[in-house]
Amino acid sequence: MSNFMPALPYAPDALAPVISRETIDFHYGKHLQTYANNLEKLIRGTALEGKSVEEIVVDAPEGAVYNNAGQVMNHQLYFLQFTPEPRTGKPEGRLATLIVRDFGSVEEMQRKMNEACTALFGSGWVWLCLNDGGRLEVASFPNGDTPLRHGKLPLLGFDVWEHAYYLDFQNRRADHVANLWKIVDWDVVAGRLGD
Repeated sequence: MSNFMPALPYAPDALAPVISRETIDFHYGKHLQTYANNLEKLIRGTALEGKSVEEIVVDAPEGAVYNNAGQVMNHQLYFLQFTPEPRTGKPEGRLATLIVRDFGSVEEMQRKMNEACTALFGSGWVWLCLNDGGRLEVASFPNGDTPLRHGKLPLLGFDVWEHAYYLDFQNRRADHVANLWKIVDWDVVAGRLGD
């Protein structure tokens, strides 16, 4: 297994029916594994070897290294932000305060994320992120691009590539996104804010 592969904090079937075992097997076990393997091969013997995926995302030139590093980082954050048993169905503490300050309500933030996910043409990611001005925003990124590359801290990301949902929801991207809220681990998302 690649050094870039995160260990899942839940069993492969634990997120069903929102994300099935079959989707985990393909999305985590094949798609992410391929990006991780490709990245290791691409950086071997270069100045990027031994760096964290976050450092690679910031430092890599456009092209194959960045594309694979971006997908590795995005997927690491994605798979680690879910839980089969959310302690709470909504953000709390500082994260909740920032969401209300910057969006008016948690529901409005969710609406903006849902809208961005369905509006993004083709493949990509939608993120709740902290911008360099210290405010939360919803931002869309095509393909494997990442908020980090643009000076934004990624907090919560929804993958809208078809491989993330097609086995479970076919072409119903909006239904997939609506269901993801049921399994978000808000403690993990809040922890990404740092101190």
